Amino acid sequence: MHWQTSRFRIDLNQARVMGIVNITPDSFSDGGRHATTAAALAHCERLVKEGADLLDLGGESSRPGATALSLDDELGRVLPVLKGAISLGVPVSIDTCKPALMRAALDLGADIVNDIFALRMPQALDVVAAHPNCGICLMHMQGEPQAMQAAPSYGDVVAEVRQFLCARAHALHGRGVQADRIVLDPGIGFGKTVAHNLALLARQHDLLNTGYPLLVGWSRKNTLGVITGRGIDGRLTASVVAALAAVQNGAKVIRVHDVAATVEALKVWRAAGFDAGTGA
Repeated sequence: MHWQTSRFRIDLNQARVMGIVNITPDSFSDGGRHATTAAALAHCERLVKEGADLLDLGGESSRPGATALSLDDELGRVLPVLKGAISLGVPVSIDTCKPALMRAALDLGADIVNDIFALRMPQALDVVAAHPNCGICLMHMQGEPQAMQAAPSYGDVVAEVRQFLCARAHALHGRGVQADRIVLDPGIGFGKTVAHNLALLARQHDLLNTGYPLLVGWSRKNTLGVITGRGIDGRLTASVVAALAAVQNGAKVIRVHDVAATVEALKVWRAAGFDAGTGA
């Protein structure tokens, strides 16, 4: 199994670690720590040295209650960092829902578009369909960041997430996008309660029936804080365990803040004879 992107064909026969680079002052976990171009680039370099297989650059916070960012502000945050990040030898993803930023980033050499709105914004499908081979991550979210956690409700969260993601992938196919460019993200914490998130983890194998690789992000999420009673800065252990559980249940890409700890955990996991989606 592979993920085709602009510059790289990523081998997904073992799980890959995507390092998060938040170029924001207000992200839920590390807002402000990498808000300047220099700080963000230094963080990119550090994550690659720690073993990140991919980098995911985001200039707009999607935490619950976050305020929307203007296109000009997001371009100003992301593009200078992207120019440096694409020289680091790993695939670079752009976490945005704005088609104009998608286009600008792809023109600069970005490898992947990672969209929490699953390309539902006007012209978003047009941008990625016009590109010959960029990678695409489609994420499920109920509602919008400003109010998504107000009252999430599902009949069967796993079935509904699966149906939504399949429909969005089908929309891409209708525009001529090949299946090997697409991965799916169930959107842990995006319009979901603790119970919903845990159901998605426990029944993650049901999402593999779509035939697409899964990208999963549990890192430092609120559900882990509810379970452990830990604040954001105390969720390292829980984040690593959740990442390993996601890999055990078939995830091919795990999106994390703490790259070094996750990479080390996966090394032990593999040395013990484990592999994605299987037991020992």
